[in-house]
Amino acid sequence: MRADGHAPGRPTPDGQDAGELLRRCARDVVDVAEGIRAVSARTGTALSAPPLTASARRRPRTGLAAQWALLRALTNKQGLGGSAITEPKGVGQVLGAARAVLGRESLAALVAVTSLRLRIAAVLVDHPEFGRDPGMRRLMAAVTADRDLEAVRALRALFRDRGAQRALCGLGPLMAELVAVRALLDEDPKRDAARWALAAGREPSAGPPHDPPKETDQGQGAAEAVDLTDQERQFIATEGSFLGFLRNIEVLSSGGRILVQNVRGPDGVVRYVVQVPGMAPGRPRSDAPQDFVRAWHNLFMTDSPHTRSVLLALADYGIPRGADLALIGHGEGGLALMNLARDEEFCRTYRVTHVVAVGSPVDNKKPADPRTWVAAVTNQHDIMAVLDGRDAGSAFDPHPHWHAVDYTGPTRVFPLCHMLREYIEHLRTVIPVAREGVDAALTPYRGPIVRTQAYQLKDRARPPEGYPFLTLPTSSIPTTAGPVDVPVRYYDSSAAHLCFPVPADAARRLLPGVTRPTPSRLGRRALAVLSLYEHRCSTIGPYTEIALSVLVDDLWRPRPYDIATDLLRRADLRRTGRYVLSLAVTSDEARVVAREIWGQPAMRTTAEADLMGREIGVRSGDLGLTVEGRLGPGVRCPEADWTLYGRRADSTVRTLVRAHGRLRLHPGTGVRLRLDTAAAEPLAGQLRRLGIDRARPLLVLACPQFMLHRSAGAVLPR
Repeated sequence: MRADGHAPGRPTPDGQDAGELLRRCARDVVDVAEGIRAVSARTGTALSAPPLTASARRRPRTGLAAQWALLRALTNKQGLGGSAITEPKGVGQVLGAARAVLGRESLAALVAVTSLRLRIAAVLVDHPEFGRDPGMRRLMAAVTADRDLEAVRALRALFRDRGAQRALCGLGPLMAELVAVRALLDEDPKRDAARWALAAGREPSAGPPHDPPKETDQGQGAAEAVDLTDQERQFIATEGSFLGFLRNIEVLSSGGRILVQNVRGPDGVVRYVVQVPGMAPGRPRSDAPQDFVRAWHNLFMTDSPHTRSVLLALADYGIPRGADLALIGHGEGGLALMNLARDEEFCRTYRVTHVVAVGSPVDNKKPADPRTWVAAVTNQHDIMAVLDGRDAGSAFDPHPHWHAVDYTGPTRVFPLCHMLREYIEHLRTVIPVAREGVDAALTPYRGPIVRTQAYQLKDRARPPEGYPFLTLPTSSIPTTAGPVDVPVRYYDSSAAHLCFPVPADAARRLLPGVTRPTPSRLGRRALAVLSLYEHRCSTIGPYTEIALSVLVDDLWRPRPYDIATDLLRRADLRRTGRYVLSLAVTSDEARVVAREIWGQPAMRTTAEADLMGREIGVRSGDLGLTVEGRLGPGVRCPEADWTLYGRRADSTVRTLVRAHGRLRLHPGTGVRLRLDTAAAEPLAGQLRRLGIDRARPLLVLACPQFMLHRSAGAVLPR
């Protein structure tokens, strides 16, 4: 065990750390790819050099032969395979463009993909949980299948696709390597020389990496002043302090809002603090410019809808010219604020005295005003902080005069180690000296808060996430975990519903004795459904869900076979539904919402789910439950809207669920449920009493990717 309490990566037979060995190999391969790229550039330069062109005109026999040999070496698939961006204008550029259309990639790009394979292996040694991430699984399928061309094209498509938020989230652990790969795919390779050096883990030699040309992203950005809720106002700090500002950001961590405050310092001078949250992993981006794609744009562009939205908010707030300004951000928010501090015009308008970035990739950036005090706080397990291409713990320090806190925190699993609440707890208990140092530097901003205003950032360039299916009116319901917007919206989910015929009497005995709902019968049998969900992005965060339910008839007028006719009705007019007997979820927020809003008997557990392919699998050690198998041929089914019933106090709770996705019906012969003999109650006991603890389902309703929303529970008077 290391001093921080964590086990190191798997050692090789000679005792070396496997992850570090793979990373060193990856850096060596990056150097090879960089050398190939440099040779391609020199070959292209020689091909278009005036002396060679003049020689070809004077001596066509030898001069043209030399040009042709260089061109073949540059463009031939058995040579350098140079791309159009490294070739000269004219015939070479036309040939390069034609080669790209035909699907040929440069040798440098293919070698870089080999480095990417090594980096993936190293990441999985240190972070085996990433092997279960959907975005990571997609990347591994493209990169580890020995199909270099498909991998390069997939990466290029991801860089160009602004809607690839969740796919790019899966690439987070590999950003240090992708910085180098992106240089091979960029139209201006000279601009990325410093990024190559940083990715290779050394000091850049060809100019500073913090001065890229100013680029403009599509989208205008917007900011609108909004009011905080009464519950949020209770948590907003009334005195200026480092942890107080971070707690303010935590309050605004979802919804795309920022906070601007006036602070009266110890000297009586009013100063201004801008507080910007980053992304909330596993939550929708809505129409705000704070998402993973924007983080990628902010990394390489000084101008983006995010930074423009912050500027509009500051203009609306009315900060006087020349006022002292402190910029404090988390994750992508710290990255956007650092880009503002790099803007010379912004620094001429305001005096940026402090920039504090927590969990942000800001190492390759530098403020325009050399007097600006900069602090960067990074947990070495937080892979989001290495987006700039420098590995955590790297010996190369690009800014020796910064207040850099690079520590090894006890929270290792991503995205938990990136969450701001974890950083706040670590600053309070693990690295209090670092917190005191930042507080000392922020002394001019330690005083009473005299004004607070929140702003909603918006991006006018694109529709909201889930449009139009998930764009619907919402309301806020208080819970013990904080306010929750309903309907609860799920933007990216997978599901498999295993349907088991069970004895009707056994199902009836599991239903509550107060209302005695009647199980729906199919002949002499009732139907139990074990629902498995993998929610990757929702308004209550990412989580896995395992639910056991029984189909029931109308509570007031149960009729035989009513479920068959009820399926022909709209979901909101149905009287039948599924009564939830047990529910297991992997997050506290989902547990609270299920219990307090939907009236379902939820419990917190651990589980792993893979429901996106034909091979499905769900495992929960806490429940002693394993479901695995291969889905056979299936037929397309209508949208799977349904009604769920639960119980809260003396009332029944009815919840309407609407879904949008490609649902398919499969035979259940290839899927099997297994239950450990020591499995815990209540789910395990209910499965045994229904006789399905080691059974194969009759049918499986599967949907590898869909959206849904669940309404607030309606209380029924019985």
